[in-house]
Parts: sequence; C-alpha cells; structure tokens
Amino acid sequence: MTTLPSSSAQQALEVMGARLRSIRREASLSGRDLARLAGWHSSKVSRIEHAQRTPSPADIRAWCRHCGVPEQAPDLVASLEAIEGMFVEWRHMERTGLKKAQEAVVPRWERTRHFRIYSSKLIPGPLQTRAYISAILTALMRRRGLPNDIEEAVQVRVDKQHVLHDGDHRFAVILEESVLRAPIGGAEVMAGQLGHLLTVSALPSMSLGIIPLDADRSTMWPVEEFFMFDDAEVTVELVSGHVTITQPHEVALYAGAFRELAALAVYGKAARALITAAIQALDRDA
Repeated sequence: MTTLPSSSAQQALEVMGARLRSIRREASLSGRDLARLAGWHSSKVSRIEHAQRTPSPADIRAWCRHCGVPEQAPDLVASLEAIEGMFVEWRHMERTGLKKAQEAVVPRWERTRHFRIYSSKLIPGPLQTRAYISAILTALMRRRGLPNDIEEAVQVRVDKQHVLHDGDHRFAVILEESVLRAPIGGAEVMAGQLGHLLTVSALPSMSLGIIPLDADRSTMWPVEEFFMFDDAEVTVELVSGHVTITQPHEVALYAGAFRELAALAVYGKAARALITAAIQALDRDA
C-alpha cells in the first residue's frame, strides 16, 4: 500500500511509524532482523517506520507477533483503519449505490451545530432542490457505473435538509457567483433551484454570501470546495475520492480560508440581486 493523499493521513502514518519503530527497538530487533523474521524485503520495515508505505493489518499483526507484543496489534489495526478512513475512494463508498453513501453522512449532519460551506462549482447539498439533486446524482451514477437507486438516494438527501429548520444548527454558505451561472439539469431545473436559493437565504439558520465575478481576487482566489463541521472536521471531494481532515492545524487553515472568502462575498439584498440576475439570464437564454 502507498501513503494516502491527505496531510492529516500522512501525519497519522508518521505517528504510527514512530510507534512501530519503538516496539521494534524495545524488542532489540534491527530492521533487517524483523524483515527476515516476517519474510519481507529488507527495506519494508524502514519504509513503514518512515511513513513511506502504509502497513496492512496483516503487516501490523506480524510486526507485533515477532516483537513479542501481539496484544498491541488490535489497537494498532484500529488506528490504521481510522487513518485509511481519512481518504475513501468513491468506488468503495458507493459500491452498493448512492443511497448508502448518502446515509453514511447523516450522523455527521445531525451532530454538527455550525456548518461552514464553500462552493465554487455547485449549489451545496443543504440548499439543493429535489430536481437539482436528481440531476447531480443521475450524472454521478452514469459516470461511475453505479446501481440505479437514484430515487432512494434523492430522498435521503432531501430528508437530511431538515437540519435547516430543526434544532440549533447554523449554516454559513459562501458561493462563487459562477455557481449561479452553471446550469445543472437544464434551464427549468436551474430556475427552480435559484428560486429556492432565494427562499432558503431568508431562513434564520442561514447566512448566504456570494462572491461576485468581478471581486478583487488579489489576496484570495477560488480554492477547492469544502464542508466544515463545527471545528472538528473538514471534508473535501476529489475526482477520485473523499478526504476527511481532522488535524486541528489543518482545520484551522480551512477556517482561515473561509473567513477570507467570506470577506469577499456580498450578503442580503446584494446577494439576492445576483441570484435574481442569474434567473433573468436564464429567461433571456430560453
């Protein structure tokens, strides 16, 4: 296995590597000794200890067994599973369809009190209409060759939106104006979505900011889309998979980026004017 595409995961692997190195040294084994006992290439121990290679559960069990501490293996394997959970490929998350993938994030939505969302490509999930959700998930299903459970998956995502109205959840959403001008599902679907955006922007739980196309980007340019869940975790969607970031200093970097992006946005009447202009542009193009 190789290291994972997240600096949070990389740091966690470095911590695990240091722990495994300590176990080996306490057993008075050299790296070559351990590799010989486990039947590995001589460089494998060093690569694991320096976080250049991700060990498998079997590697960890063998490591602990040959170092005389098999009782430590379960905790280390559990740590490995947590590290690997920081990056999940879509093909694994969605292998049984989109419904299960949508359901998997419900607990996170339920426990979060302060959502911070930045989007440069799409209207984010909490603000989507049923038709917009259907268009997005149908495209994902076809692109990734997934089982067709669109109706069920759409319903799960719609049901999750109750957090906009129930409890003490707060939402701060920043959109690039280009999101308003990128038709998803055709003009009719997009018009309905933009109208819905006007409605949800007035909710007490919602702060909606839009960064105008002509905003001065000298200090903060568009970055990857991200969701912040309180100050505990950030998720980022890549082409290949889903990254979960939990390292406090990394979460703080995203919080800082969100503040800078929010400072570029317009709110209230000015934001509604941008949405209305995008609706009018759809009417002209129809």
